Amino acid sequence: MQQLEERNTYTPTDIPHVSGNCDLSLNREETLSVAGLKTSSNNSDAALIATEHAKQNMSVSAVYVLNMRGQPLMPTTPRKAQNLLKEDKAKVVKRTPFTIQLKYATGEVKQEIALGIDSGYQNIGISAITEKKEVYSAEVKLRTDMVKLNSERRQYRRARRSRKTWCRPPRFLNRKNPEGWLAPSIQNKLDSHIKLINKVKQLLPITTIAIEVAAFDIQKLKNPEISGTEYQNGVQKDSWNAREYVLHRDNHTCQACKGKSKDPILETHHIVSRQIGGDAPDNLLTLCETCHDKVTKGKLKLDIQLPTGFKPETFMSIVRWKLVNMLKDAGNVVIHTYGYITKFDRIALGLEKSHSTDAFVIAGGTIQKRSSLSFLIQQVRKCNRKLFKGDRSHIKNTAPRFILGFQRFDKVLWNNIECFVFGRRKTGYFELRKLDGTKIHASAKAKELVLLETSKTLLISNLRRGTLLHTLKSVVSATLAPHGVL
Repeated sequence: MQQLEERNTYTPTDIPHVSGNCDLSLNREETLSVAGLKTSSNNSDAALIATEHAKQNMSVSAVYVLNMRGQPLMPTTPRKAQNLLKEDKAKVVKRTPFTIQLKYATGEVKQEIALGIDSGYQNIGISAITEKKEVYSAEVKLRTDMVKLNSERRQYRRARRSRKTWCRPPRFLNRKNPEGWLAPSIQNKLDSHIKLINKVKQLLPITTIAIEVAAFDIQKLKNPEISGTEYQNGVQKDSWNAREYVLHRDNHTCQACKGKSKDPILETHHIVSRQIGGDAPDNLLTLCETCHDKVTKGKLKLDIQLPTGFKPETFMSIVRWKLVNMLKDAGNVVIHTYGYITKFDRIALGLEKSHSTDAFVIAGGTIQKRSSLSFLIQQVRKCNRKLFKGDRSHIKNTAPRFILGFQRFDKVLWNNIECFVFGRRKTGYFELRKLDGTKIHASAKAKELVLLETSKTLLISNLRRGTLLHTLKSVVSATLAPHGVL
């Protein structure tokens, strides 16, 4: 059992990098076909079994390879990687995705690899293919809490300034945004796309990048019949403001009690908090003062459909060419395609809808053999620096970052199950979950855990192709998984 005070990630770092030239023997068909490379072991999966290198109980479909200078080569098979590790010709540099670095010079003949990116607001699909097969597949869940957290921070900042610096002279003419400025939440998502592409380029020698771009007509989505001058005559035409329009739309009647309360004072209620939903008419509802007070205190629940909004469509319209141009400026060969082309090709190939499948089609995939293993990646916040927590920020946040050597979002092994720490207690008990939401244990003891990987902003887990679609459609059952079941 691992000592809890030590944070050992099972990735050797004590072997220095060596510079040198390379020999041609390692980059034939999907690489590492080394003539004359022999080993006494005949177990093809031994290099990927838990006890020796990664303390894991699973195998992978491909092992990614770096040369002596840390540059990517073509991936190899687990058997060839095991031979290299046993003969001390390579070292493990990353556990997930499993990556090795060669200790000797090798040839650098590389095949062409196309990287397909199915860009999106909440989910990103990634697929890298050669002429014969898919060598990388992943689906990414981006953060969706940026807007709420930024709004909360702005609220605290303004409240403090009004209390502490009320005598400060007003400032003006210094609020101009620089050219190309984007809202922080959108900029974060754009940067995440670039970061994920660079992560793949660290594993594979990518030659071309194909990205799906799209432009959405928001008014056309709301009203398919719109045309001509109707674009200039929005729903709020002739209304002084959004409040007046909403009152007129709802016929100056409370939408909860339909006027039964006899309260003459009408107010506009935000269906979704203004922090995230904004002041759009679709997010506003007419309520009388009596009903509005009950809704605010949680005594009345409205039976209405939540507004869907058009944030994903707006995001794609804003960043579509900015993403392409940023990649081109970085020296990449970039091509773009459109959603309707991707859909047509996917249906023609008879493939099921998923983000990784769309990325496979975007990359130009047709008859290539699909990877049997795909990665599920979830983006999380790096730190939580809030001094107080709770609904009214009334509870002081005193939880330490590390408890018995573990922190939030560490990947751990519990009862032969790989999972992540999603909650921690000072007493040394941890809540464990998988990235798909499956609850593994609500209160696992620290001494039962083995640290596999330290916390990162991108959490990665392996998924078999057959389980990928089921995982992403769902929030799976919250019941406790039986011991020893993967």
